[in-house]
Amino acid sequence: MKILKFKKLSSTQEKAKELIKENKNNSSWIVIFSKEQIKGKGRKGNKWYSPEGGLYFSIILPPFKIKKLENLTILTAYIIAKKLKDNFNLEPLIKLPNDILIKGRKICGILTENTILGERVASSIIGVGINTNLESFPKELKNKATSLKIETKKEVDNDKLLREIVTELKKEFLAYGF
Repeated sequence: MKILKFKKLSSTQEKAKELIKENKNNSSWIVIFSKEQIKGKGRKGNKWYSPEGGLYFSIILPPFKIKKLENLTILTAYIIAKKLKDNFNLEPLIKLPNDILIKGRKICGILTENTILGERVASSIIGVGINTNLESFPKELKNKATSLKIETKKEVDNDKLLREIVTELKKEFLAYGF
């Protein structure tokens, strides 16, 4: 697995799409990480607030059978929620299909984008945004979002958390047949 790190991107999802176009047959299990996103996005085109301090990454998966697709986002949410519980002693709630909440406030969003050819998923990108070291939010998000730093009063090592999540995701995805 290869992790590409950037200081600032428009979006890790957009960078992943560029890489898939450039490296058609050799982009699987590449992780794109950015310290900041200018145009981070969530489901239905919603904007994802992603200033420096959070953990923003996308993973390019290898092609897989379409019947596995329905479990992709849920499996990702489960693994991230488990890491948040185990590492930070929090009680995350998965709000289907793609959010993780702490005390009713959003701490993580997941965006899965796929290209389907017949019975196969030709390309799949899982985008993850986790509010890790953010200390405050804009007025419109103040009562809707939280961060690991707000909840634990501790600084989070984003590189370490990224490696732990990606390692566990790859292990579980491969066990599940992705």
